[in-house]
Amino acid sequence: MLADLETLVNTESPSLDLPRLAESASVLADIMRVRLGSAPRIIDSPNGPHVLWSGGGTPTVLIVGHHDTVFPAGTAAERPFAVVDGNATGPGVFDMKAGIVQAVHAVASLADRSGVEILITADEEVGSEASRELIEERAVACGNVLVCEPSADGGALKIARKGTGTFELVVHGKAAHAGLEPEKGVNSLVAAAELITTVITFADPSKGTTVTPTVASAGTADNVVPAQTRVKVDVRVEQAGEDQRLVDLFAGLSTTLPGATLEVLGGLNRPPMPASAAEALFPVAVSAAREQGLDEVRGVAVGGGSDGNFTAARGVPTLDGLGAVGGGAHADHEHVVVDTMVPRARLLAAVVAAL
Repeated sequence: MLADLETLVNTESPSLDLPRLAESASVLADIMRVRLGSAPRIIDSPNGPHVLWSGGGTPTVLIVGHHDTVFPAGTAAERPFAVVDGNATGPGVFDMKAGIVQAVHAVASLADRSGVEILITADEEVGSEASRELIEERAVACGNVLVCEPSADGGALKIARKGTGTFELVVHGKAAHAGLEPEKGVNSLVAAAELITTVITFADPSKGTTVTPTVASAGTADNVVPAQTRVKVDVRVEQAGEDQRLVDLFAGLSTTLPGATLEVLGGLNRPPMPASAAEALFPVAVSAAREQGLDEVRGVAVGGGSDGNFTAARGVPTLDGLGAVGGGAHADHEHVVVDTMVPRARLLAAVVAAL
């Protein structure tokens, strides 16, 4: 497992980097062919190639993951795969190349692999625009979904996720000299500041809804009234109906600054994954862990989204967080606890066998 993980981590696969994603898909396909005895299909898309393996027979369970990462090309050269003090490190090792390796080895350990499909997509980190239709199609066909995204703290499975999205406020003003004639300009930054103070009131902690301005850019020079300001706003919703409430609120935004205009772009792209999605599958994991003599399985709700949000929204039973145990996703200290890899693969194999 560590050998395969080293190969995948050192084969860089930044989201939307099509040549590197193509190489990553090819390397992953070779690993699957060797470990599973048959080659997967490589399915091209505008955002990179997806990899789909089938054990044949009537589809029963879909294992979902992604091989794209958030790290730019060259990161692996700076800090390649390594194992130090029991932790495996390297770009994408936790989110989620160790989960892919565990899934492949879990299925390889089964005497009967019929009914099992493994789908590893190329664009999860950038919203799954080019893979959502395929994910939903195979999820509905299989009837059960196991997502090998990283576990929650301490190895807990993820039984619910918030819906996620990003809105972007684009405020248009008018440039002018900030010292000579600022009154002839329309300050888009001032208008954006007013809008930000409004937007943050859209949050509703009592319902688990968060609205967080995260990235802003404005102006061209320190002596010019900024003609354009852009503000990105991260939104997360837990309860049904909150997504539409936010859509309506953002659509109703306007600026009171004379001469300024506003565009609202983006929206929610992942619906909530309610706890009901895991009701049928979580007990299977609990029983599987007990039968395998593994640590007791816990389930938690988390704020981040995954492709499990899509499958749950289609009404397909979905259990998430079956991947690696570790931490530091998307950060330089990303790591996987090596001693957990075999137990996690055994857990996944037992759940698949039960299904």
